[in-house]
Amino acid sequence: MMKKLLLASAATLLATAATAEDVKLGVLLGFTGPIESMAVNMGAGAELAIEEVNAAGTFMDGATVVPVRADSTCIDAAAATAAAERLITAEGVAGIMGAACSGVTGAVLQNVARANGIVMISPSATSPALSEAEDDGLFFRTAPSDARQGEIIAGIIMDKGIDNVALTYTNNDYGKGLADSFQNAYEALGGTVTISAAHEDDKADYSAEVGALAAAGGGILVVAGYADRGGAGIVRASLDTGAFDTFFFPDGMVSDGTTGKFGDEVDGSMGTLPGSDSPGAEKFAEVVGDAFDPTSIFAGESYDATAILLMAMQAAGSTDPRVYKDKIMEVANGPGEEIMPGELGKAMEILAGGGDVDYVGATAVEFLDNGDSAGSFREVVVEGGEFDTVGFH
Repeated sequence: MMKKLLLASAATLLATAATAEDVKLGVLLGFTGPIESMAVNMGAGAELAIEEVNAAGTFMDGATVVPVRADSTCIDAAAATAAAERLITAEGVAGIMGAACSGVTGAVLQNVARANGIVMISPSATSPALSEAEDDGLFFRTAPSDARQGEIIAGIIMDKGIDNVALTYTNNDYGKGLADSFQNAYEALGGTVTISAAHEDDKADYSAEVGALAAAGGGILVVAGYADRGGAGIVRASLDTGAFDTFFFPDGMVSDGTTGKFGDEVDGSMGTLPGSDSPGAEKFAEVVGDAFDPTSIFAGESYDATAILLMAMQAAGSTDPRVYKDKIMEVANGPGEEIMPGELGKAMEILAGGGDVDYVGATAVEFLDNGDSAGSFREVVVEGGEFDTVGFH
């Protein structure tokens, strides 16, 4: 009965007194702010991995993993830093699954994680700048860099015969990094960016920004923004004024927030988000069942980041991040027995016996030397007011 109570606590995040067998894991995501609609299933993905490990009972000689949520806000570095500090000092977490957005992730890494020797695996911080960040071997990400996404977007748009576009981006590390990556790749393919203009989030009126974009013109408007903030404002103003009716949505815009607001008004628009058609993606869908949408953005990456953290601890025989950080690469990459979603208990048994695993997971994880994910991307279009998958890159 006690074990069932502990499992319920881990799955539902009910407050519980820590026991000697509890291992706390921080789940640091943008539960409020510009990606809050995405964070719902990201959190669910992370906690699904924890629930699976707890149900197997094979982690660290039967220890129970307890997720502890904290809000990175996505945009407030001071709030994200304070949240991360609370996870470490007050909650005593053994590692952090997060943070979510690039700017706050960089702030937490430099101001909190490095100072405390805490491992972070982000499921969704995609800025190219993080590839070169000083991290003391503590930072990894299961989502690929936007250096790659920019190239993918450029190729898709050129393949559609669109050789000139207008571009707007949210004025932060994520938006600027993606915009630069896309523009460089698009122009290298012979395309023309008629205007590249930053926008601020949470403005009441985007008519001036859209006016400038419309004046420059373009076959499509690329919106490197957020589905729950300025990106949505740009789209709304574009539709209302007739400036643009077809858009390209990078990952920050591919969410239920976008289709919920605009529906079939944006039919024909395109988008990209991390994702693969690997066998692991199918297994993840089976494991998720009807609990949430397994194809929702960064849900698989969150499951994978959580699984890798726990497998690294098991491989090291320690929950000390200074010890298990050196096992992250070993469990994520070959050689070893391939591990799919739904097989985390099996992975723990193999590792406890001194064996090797090669974690495939929901997103075909493979870490590069700098801790980045090699990654792949899913191409989507809006049809009937919903995002439909049309290919992988």
